[in-house]
Amino acid sequence: MQAKIDKLVPGGQGIATLEDGKKAFIWNALPGETVDFDITKSKHSYCEGIATKISNPNPHRIAPKDECYLATSPWQIMDYPYELEQKRALVKECFAQNHIAIEPEITQTDGKDFFYRNKMEYALYWDNADGQIYPAFHQRGTHRKTPIGQSSIERPEIWRKATEIFAKLNAEHAEARKYQSLLIRCDQVGNTSGDLFVNGQPHPVMPNLTDTLNGQTYSYSPNGFFQINLPVYEMVLKEIQNHVTTDKVLDLYSGVGSIGLSVARDKDLTLVEVNGAAYEEMQKNAAGTSAKCILAKSEDVTEYIAPDQTVILDPPRAGCDQKLIEQLCATKPQSIVYLSCNPITQARDIALLAKEYKIAKLTPYNFFPRTPHIESLAILVLK
Repeated sequence: MQAKIDKLVPGGQGIATLEDGKKAFIWNALPGETVDFDITKSKHSYCEGIATKISNPNPHRIAPKDECYLATSPWQIMDYPYELEQKRALVKECFAQNHIAIEPEITQTDGKDFFYRNKMEYALYWDNADGQIYPAFHQRGTHRKTPIGQSSIERPEIWRKATEIFAKLNAEHAEARKYQSLLIRCDQVGNTSGDLFVNGQPHPVMPNLTDTLNGQTYSYSPNGFFQINLPVYEMVLKEIQNHVTTDKVLDLYSGVGSIGLSVARDKDLTLVEVNGAAYEEMQKNAAGTSAKCILAKSEDVTEYIAPDQTVILDPPRAGCDQKLIEQLCATKPQSIVYLSCNPITQARDIALLAKEYKIAKLTPYNFFPRTPHIESLAILVLK
């Protein structure tokens, strides 16, 4: 198949319209390029594929650093300034699709586009030819595994630990089919923690790690939720702190409490989290403060929303619950800080909040360089 790429879409692919009107979402393709591509999925109104030949390369196309880039970081094919601009454009488009015309700030970055991830999960690949187990990732658009000899997005400490574990497995003549995956995480000074997940067995308990953000130390499980790119996350925390102007702060979807406790530790702070393991870590992190920790769904504790508050939202990719949005509009807290890993649902939610709020500032952050993932911070104030 051949197609002319119109633009990039939030999922990360290039989009094209085929001669029969069907839309094609194509990996390894950039705007303006004409590509030959193999189809990986075909539906009535669209198909997905991977470009195999580029006839007229986009001027921002570069050679990828890794052979496994399509599995791990498919935006290795473009220069970094172009990536930052594309992410800004995608955030703008997500809001435009929800009838919000806004010019986002330039995409913020610490300038480090490789060796930044502090958590990786590897599949296990058995090579019949040499009888060895290799770290692997799933090929883009398929369930097949591809073995890797190197990767350039995780921190070097993680890759070194992974190669040690795979060497031990091979020395013991282990069977790859016994294991689901290998997870490893490291802190900012290079300490690693992780383990193998055995098929059919509960996930192992791994030693906690600690990291310092905004002058505060946090404990977290390698298998739990904690940000992947801490230097950029700290940039976000400092920006959020600039917009916490009330004495009362409500931090919803708070995880282990790293946002609220970093920006409002000395205020009247309430933290809400539904995951039991994260809640336990939050309680430990909040020890010695006056913060109130609540184990509940954020939409089920709307009685804690008050007009004289700053409300912090950091929901999962699905965005906020409708019930919560309605209560925010009804109670009208002074300001809302909305951090999102999915600008599509963030824009949807803010369109509903636009009844009472306007966007004072909208900023993309590049938590995940060389991938299409975007973190977006919106500051909302009452109209």
